[in-house]
Amino acid sequence: MATSRQKKNHVETPIDNRETFTSLSKNLNDSDSSMETKLRTLYRIQQTDIKIDQIHLLRGELPEEVRDLEDAIEGLKTRISNIKNDIVDVEKLIAQKKLDIENCKAAIAKYEDQRSNVKNNREYDSLSKEIEYQGLEKELAEKRIRENTAALADKKAELEKATADLAGREVDLENKNAELVEIIAETSKEEEVLLKQKEELVAGVDERTMAAYNRMRQNARNHLAVVTVQRDACGGCFNKIPPQRKLDIALSKKLIVCEYCGRIIVSSEFENE
Repeated sequence: MATSRQKKNHVETPIDNRETFTSLSKNLNDSDSSMETKLRTLYRIQQTDIKIDQIHLLRGELPEEVRDLEDAIEGLKTRISNIKNDIVDVEKLIAQKKLDIENCKAAIAKYEDQRSNVKNNREYDSLSKEIEYQGLEKELAEKRIRENTAALADKKAELEKATADLAGREVDLENKNAELVEIIAETSKEEEVLLKQKEELVAGVDERTMAAYNRMRQNARNHLAVVTVQRDACGGCFNKIPPQRKLDIALSKKLIVCEYCGRIIVSSEFENE
């Protein structure tokens, strides 16, 4: 009956995602005999995460390069398509201007024939103006043809260069993809082993501590949450550690948190494991 009442009154402490090592250390028993084991486990988790991060870093640059190449190729394909459309439009314009020239020539020939049979000066002057107008239209069409012919040559040169760039980028993408596939094949097994190892280690640490660990890892630029003493300083922020704290760290009986960066500091002897 008493056991039933105890179970009923027990309330599970919720996990606070804002938990830090500093707030966590205030709630821990300083004489906890399992603290050294806990610290060693956290240190091993950190070392495992470092190896996993290195694998992701090795891959991380390649997927980004592959995405950049894919974007560049799509951009070049769009550009090539636009250039081709521009070439078609310019060729149509040139063909139209050539047709306009032929129409002008035909109109001039017709007006000249009519002018040779006029009966008064008024008709002669009127036909002369039409002939002059058609001549100006013909000259303008010829000018437009010259301008667009030059533009067409530029567009074709631009198309040739873009096509060559596309071919080069596609070769680069093929090589990068092959390299990425090879690296993933080489590292996936190692990553799988590390993830399984981390899972086993995490099972031995309470949720509140892991929440604080993950929070520190996420916020730290180098993703280090548990560091050793390096030359009498914190291995994370490299600020000097007071002598009394160094002694506490060496004993591994307390959760010692760096007062500057908030990381857990453990004995440098842990590195020899």
